[in-house]
Amino acid sequence: MKAGGIDSGRIESMLAQLKAAAQRPQTDAMGGLASAAGIQQNQGASKVNFSDALKASLDQVNQVQTDAEKLGKNFAMGDDNVSLSDVMIAGQKANISFQATVQVRNKLVSAYHDIMNMQV
Repeated sequence: MKAGGIDSGRIESMLAQLKAAAQRPQTDAMGGLASAAGIQQNQGASKVNFSDALKASLDQVNQVQTDAEKLGKNFAMGDDNVSLSDVMIAGQKANISFQATVQVRNKLVSAYHDIMNMQV
């Protein structure tokens, strides 16, 4: 059934794909959990530099927001290759990634305050 030019079956399929992707953890080629943007790992023990992981995560959020903005501009300019559903999904992904970043920041600030208030 078509509703306003968008097939409702496609919408349900996209929603199912998004739910499935949200429930499974992202893994790299070696079977380990993937980090934000290809953080280097040593052979024996994996070392992750916190500042590199944080920067990679922030860069990824920035890229998602930039891509969503570009899609929105292209749709507003009348590009036939960009659909409204693509724009809305990209906007929601950008919003969710930003909200997750804000929550991580809040946890970091809270942990910093807890450490600073500890008795030595």
